[in-house]
Amino acid sequence: MAVTLRLSRKGQKKRPFYRIVATDKESPRDGKYLEILGTYNPMVDPPAVNIKEDRVKYWIENGAQTSKTVQSFIKKTIPGYIEGILEKRTAGIQAKRKARKARAK
Repeated sequence: MAVTLRLSRKGQKKRPFYRIVATDKESPRDGKYLEILGTYNPMVDPPAVNIKEDRVKYWIENGAQTSKTVQSFIKKTIPGYIEGILEKRTAGIQAKRKARKARAK
């Protein structure tokens, strides 16, 4: 099961309110979810974003992917966290690539 962190729409018609949820990648947008990780309210000025940092970190460390919108919220709320994870993943890929090239020679 591939887990993704994305938005789930709630609220009335023309008055959106979103939950940031951890859900199975194949489930519908407003369908079943595993856990609520925060909220996003675009109707106030400025838009309000509340995120449970510890739970977001837990899901990302366990392999959850993020949607672009949720990733931008995380970058604003937890500065440097997403960039650090991307650097770790890139370093791991590069190390495996070097090992393959060394074996090929």
